[in-house]
Amino acid sequence: MFDVKEHSHTRLNILTGDWILVSPHRMKRPWQGKVEDLPKDDRPAYDSTCYLCPGNKRADGTTNPAYTEPYSFINDFSALLADTPVGGYDGDGLLLAKSESGICKVICFSPQHNLTLPQMSVDAIEKVIQLWQKEFNELSANPAIRYIQIFENKGEIMGCSNPHPHGQIWSSSSVPLELTKETLQQKNYFKKNQTSLLSAYLSLELVKKERIVLENDDFAALVPFWAVWPYETMIVSKRHILNITQFTKQEKRSFAVILKQLTAKYDNLFSISFPYSAGMHQSPVNDGEHPEWHWHMHFYPPLLRSATVKKFMVGYEMLANPQRDITPEAAAEKLREVSSIHYTE
Repeated sequence: MFDVKEHSHTRLNILTGDWILVSPHRMKRPWQGKVEDLPKDDRPAYDSTCYLCPGNKRADGTTNPAYTEPYSFINDFSALLADTPVGGYDGDGLLLAKSESGICKVICFSPQHNLTLPQMSVDAIEKVIQLWQKEFNELSANPAIRYIQIFENKGEIMGCSNPHPHGQIWSSSSVPLELTKETLQQKNYFKKNQTSLLSAYLSLELVKKERIVLENDDFAALVPFWAVWPYETMIVSKRHILNITQFTKQEKRSFAVILKQLTAKYDNLFSISFPYSAGMHQSPVNDGEHPEWHWHMHFYPPLLRSATVKKFMVGYEMLANPQRDITPEAAAEKLREVSSIHYTE
């Protein structure tokens, strides 16, 4: 008899419409592949060579202020520029290109060089959330902007170029690919059911409890049924909220708490500063009404079996279908079991 815990199967990502292959039995295979070196984590509270520390010069020669709270600035090497001329290219309908403009910001979470989110206080994380809200409001006031992506790359293994605690915001003149998929899926569900897709999904997960990792009055952190990365999680607001600016005072506090707890659980899993790419998905801006949109935050960590064994997206994953070995249910159970108090405390 078929059992999702034992047998190969595919699962639907209801947010994108994509499918993923799950192969639970492959967790038994021996590993003789790449083993990563553990990065050193002996950073000082202040580093005179760091481009992001308070009072230091950045790569473009700008001097950072002596900031004491979260601080933002336009990225010195932005992927998107506000003054890109509008235009395009069409080569016989086969070679197509169009201009893309936008504004890219860097968000320094803390003046302390040696902190990460799970090591910061809830009060300090709340101030980061307030800065995210401020940036969202200011960027969305620009009529040329259609989408605002708030994200963080944590750790050398995720390509983070500076260990100072920071994230980024890329705002663009069009809605990116993943968000276009999520908009369509949520819009179709909302039109049919008059409720948000994630409200219905979260209600189901809170009853089943199989993939829930953390929960408080306003948010739940879970391993999605369709998760691709081994310890992928998603934070979902219990209230149907379109974007981060709609958080109440209590929700800001609750989000800061669950953000600290979830990232601490990640670090505690292998007793290291756990790498990941994380980012919020929220409604497009200056793009009409989007009542279907429901705020959520994705965490995509690459580690698989230990602190030194990474999941690679290669071969079948690149050419055919995403695939995972450990089931989302098993991953959620492991994350539930570890403490939400950071191992260094």
